[in-house]
Amino acid sequence: MRSDATARAGWRQWAGLAVLVLSAMLVMIDMSVLHLAVPRLSADLDPSASQLLWITDIYGFLIAGALIPMGALGDRVGRRRVLLIGAAMFGAASVLAAYAPTAETLIAARALLGLAGAALGPSTLSLISVMFHDPRQRTTAITIWMAGFMAGGAVGPLVGGVMLEYFWWGSVFLAAVPVMVLLVALGPVLLPEYRDPQPARLDLPSAVMSLMAALAVVYGIKEMAKDGFAWVPTAAIVLGLAVGVLFVRRQRRLTQPLLDLSLFSNRSFTVSLSTLTITVIFMLGTQFLMAQYMQMVLGLSPLTAGLWGLPLVIAGTVAIFVASALAGKIHRAHIFGAGLVIAAAGFAVLTQADASAGLPVVVTGSVLLFAGLMPVSGLGIDMIVSAAPPRQAGSAAAVGETTQELGGALGIALIGSLVNAVYHSRMTTVVPDHLPAAADTLPAALAAAQLLPEHLGNELVTHARNAFADGLQLSAAIAIPVLLGLACLTVLLLRHVGRDAHPQDDEYQPMETSSPQAPPAR
Repeated sequence: MRSDATARAGWRQWAGLAVLVLSAMLVMIDMSVLHLAVPRLSADLDPSASQLLWITDIYGFLIAGALIPMGALGDRVGRRRVLLIGAAMFGAASVLAAYAPTAETLIAARALLGLAGAALGPSTLSLISVMFHDPRQRTTAITIWMAGFMAGGAVGPLVGGVMLEYFWWGSVFLAAVPVMVLLVALGPVLLPEYRDPQPARLDLPSAVMSLMAALAVVYGIKEMAKDGFAWVPTAAIVLGLAVGVLFVRRQRRLTQPLLDLSLFSNRSFTVSLSTLTITVIFMLGTQFLMAQYMQMVLGLSPLTAGLWGLPLVIAGTVAIFVASALAGKIHRAHIFGAGLVIAAAGFAVLTQADASAGLPVVVTGSVLLFAGLMPVSGLGIDMIVSAAPPRQAGSAAAVGETTQELGGALGIALIGSLVNAVYHSRMTTVVPDHLPAAADTLPAALAAAQLLPEHLGNELVTHARNAFADGLQLSAAIAIPVLLGLACLTVLLLRHVGRDAHPQDDEYQPMETSSPQAPPAR
């Protein structure tokens, strides 16, 4: 059994963490940085409508689909090895994307970026879980990682805006290159190698099934969020769920499964994973609506709306560090409960966000929402990874990150569909007969208003903005009892779970990488 002195991390671990956080930020930045560049790359590469959809979506699809196989691969062959290969691939693919001469090349580059991002995600998080053996330091490290992860999503549009102000569209990809070069250079020095001392064979059929299931479900959900309940996205979701069932059945039969389903028998893991899923659904679904509300209801420019999104991230980041500091003194079940109640209060404020409420209501409600849910997300990820034996940390991290991807897509689809349904019901009776599309979406109504005389156009815009705000209010009102009920349930189920459980730390130690065959140090 190691002593407290040897359990605590030193400067090398914290320096390694800094490099890992930078790479996590870049993965998230690449999620959103492309959207601002779409008009320019469309003019340059002239992609078809289908190609443009694949350019924007293939990155997220492959990240969601490949996380579990990549996490399992890292557990088996070495997490640092997978991390460094992913970093090298990410840097090379970023250069390829930046200088892509055709739409097909850009799609291929974005696909490679997705696979590389999937390699980086679970490897980064699982390395953190075994670099920091002291439970409180581990919580702090994962908190820093989570804050950087979320900050990357927030600053992506701002980074893209600055790059596009001075350079060509491909420059938005080049910001990742120096960070990945830094990771490849410093990784072998700052990061130890970790892998299962008795690695199981990687089951390729399971990896393919996992990829297919996640890709089909995420694709179906995202397409349903855009086009409603059409047969193609519905069929994709059904197919993905069917493959997922077959994947689970195969894991139960295998003696060396790709994903050990015994993880789900751990209450801390299962409750934290479920809470994280619901949290991400509401957090990212509402964030998606807020961006639309600020731009199309309040009339803010994309850059101004992005800047007004910073208080949300700042509030969430401060809250997650406060929660991390309190985690050693207050049971996490109570922190989860308090965060969910604060988020419910934020939604209560958002029920007042009508078309004339302006920024104060929206920003105040969103700040409370992120201040409540970010600690739940951060500590939830910590509990998910810490609940697993260290040899399975990569798989646990991959499950947690896959849940975030699925939850984000599901949140946009569900909350977006609810708002669209309310919008359509309000607009059906006021839209001119010759402009039926205006009853479908707010952007369509704003475009249709340009075709009408000024007074009629202004009246249509007013109706459309009020209808969208009504949908936002209803979604916020529904969220309140859901979060309050989840708060009670989470406290009830987690109150007897130990604060700092991390099973079997002593069974899994860093490898000496000078000899790949060397046994793990004891």
